[in-house]
Amino acid sequence: MQIKLIDGFTAQCKAKGVERAISLFMLQEEPLEVNDFVVIHAGYAIQKITQQEAEAAWELYDLMLAEQQG
Repeated sequence: MQIKLIDGFTAQCKAKGVERAISLFMLQEEPLEVNDFVVIHAGYAIQKITQQEAEAAWELYDLMLAEQQG
């Protein structure tokens, strides 16, 4: 997801039209800024990634969903 707003250890993040409030607590040692991309698990940002890595991940997820749907 892409960070859209940071407020302390909480970030408003967005991906594919979905917005979520995400905890940044697990990445408190990582410098994070608005527009950074993060991997989310169970409501927590667990890893900072590049835009290219985020795009590649979404492409892979889209392929997996297409395959699953038929």
